[in-house]
Amino acid sequence: MKIDLSGKVALVTASTGGIGFAIAQGLAECGAEIVLNGRSEATLAHAQQKLNAAVPGVKIHSAIADLGSAQGVDTLLKGLPEIDILVNNAGIYGQKDFYDIDDALWEQYWQTNVMSGVRLSRALLPHMVEKGWGRVVFISSESARNIPADMVHYGVSKTAQLALARGLAKFVAGSGVTVNSVLPGPTLSDGFASMMEDEIKRTGKSLETLAKEFVMAQRPSSVIQRAASVEEVANMVVYVCSPLSSATSGAALRVDGGVVDDIV
Repeated sequence: MKIDLSGKVALVTASTGGIGFAIAQGLAECGAEIVLNGRSEATLAHAQQKLNAAVPGVKIHSAIADLGSAQGVDTLLKGLPEIDILVNNAGIYGQKDFYDIDDALWEQYWQTNVMSGVRLSRALLPHMVEKGWGRVVFISSESARNIPADMVHYGVSKTAQLALARGLAKFVAGSGVTVNSVLPGPTLSDGFASMMEDEIKRTGKSLETLAKEFVMAQRPSSVIQRAASVEEVANMVVYVCSPLSSATSGAALRVDGGVVDDIV
């Protein structure tokens, strides 16, 4: 099986690190032209340098924008090349007692995690449909199916992404454009590494060991009994973005290590 994305242009939101960067790198390795997105010039410059080193010769565009508002999305859309692949990876998360989640925080999560994808899809789908080919992927989470009691607001936003992706898949049915969701579980991302930094210093344990302990304590239903790597998540996304996945649309594809305990 060979995935060839030569001639395709992919926008991966929030792609300066973690899962987003791994997806951008995976798509670039298959020949796609990449639009990197981040919120600061410094992080974008670092990501571009890193991607150039990993995939020599890749064509890269950089777009500074915070997608938590309509204005931020408008900023991103200005000057973009024609996009064939949209990966909606931008999102925020954090633990919070339900009683302490005020309306402003609900709105922040909704705007960033849901409306950014709504706005970008609304802007970029018409070209894909007109061309007869395109891929839209929402990076959701196993928390969309397995709502965390300590992150209800996050879980709700991720479930909304599943509904949005399914609805859009029906909306563009028969056009040659597919829309899917990918649901990572616990992942060895930059964010997790930062969260574990003090614990690594305190215990002397490796990040992988601490991640495994976290999975076994907090997600004991995991079948692989460890955290996934960002590359493992990216592999699924790259396939879904490829011509080889043309019969997959409207799907919620789990890369959760089996955390969600069902068979469909």
